[in-house]
Amino acid sequence: MISKFLRIFTIILSFFFFTGFVSVFSFLGPGITVITSGNLYKAGAQFIINQTIEKETGKNSLTLIKEEINKNLIKEEITKNNSLNEDLRQLVEKRIKITRQKLENQNLQKLVKKRIIITRSKLNLNNITQ
Repeated sequence: MISKFLRIFTIILSFFFFTGFVSVFSFLGPGITVITSGNLYKAGAQFIINQTIEKETGKNSLTLIKEEINKNLIKEEITKNNSLNEDLRQLVEKRIKITRQKLENQNLQKLVKKRIIITRSKLNLNNITQ
C-alpha cells in the first residue's frame, strides 16, 4: 500500500517538475507557508495571488518585486547624481565669481597705480620727496 502511494506521488511530483505544467515557485511558496505556519488559508491566498500576478504581468511575484526594487534603486541613483551635479555646478559658479572679483580688484589696483603715475608726471611730482 505504501509503495503504491509512493509510486503515485512520485509520478505526480515528476509531472509537475519535469513537464513545466506548473511553475515550481507557485507551489514552493505556499508549501513553505503551510509547513511553517500550518495555515492552509494563508497558503491558498498566497497561491491565488501569485497566479493572478503571473497572469497579469507574465512574471512571477519574485521577479516582479525584484524589477520594481531595481527601478526604484535606479531612480534614487539618478536623483542622487543629479543632486551631486547640482552641488558641483553651484560650487564651480561660486569659485568663478570669487576669481572674477579678485581679477577685477587686481585690474583696479593696476589702473589706480597707472593713474597715480600719470598724475605725478603731469604735476611734475616725481622729483619731490617728502
